[in-house]
Amino acid sequence: VQLVESGGGMVQPGGALRLSCAASGFSFSSYAMSWVRQAPGKGPEWVSSIFAGGGSTRYAGSVKGRFTISRDDAENTLYLQMNSLKPEDTALYYCARGLGAAYSADDLTDGGTQVTVSS
Repeated sequence: VQLVESGGGMVQPGGALRLSCAASGFSFSSYAMSWVRQAPGKGPEWVSSIFAGGGSTRYAGSVKGRFTISRDDAENTLYLQMNSLKPEDTALYYCARGLGAAYSADDLTDGGTQVTVSS
């Protein structure tokens, strides 16, 4: 299993970023997928999930209405569009297999992509 996140960066409050996660080594289209973030000094926080097939999505209350999760099964890629970013969104963002709190913690061992929101 390989998950490669990209698209992070430094933005000002109110800005936007689009994260990508390129997946390989497993049947991507068969899995629900999630985004999980970890801020400095804190534990992992589930952000959003999308069901296999992409027909249904879930969001943490802190990002609902600002973030949009999507997937392209033809390209084995997961996305997270992040709008109206806030300083509290600053974290290392990971993609992981699984749904909600049942995401695979083993998938958080790769690099992730850093998002920093600061003026």
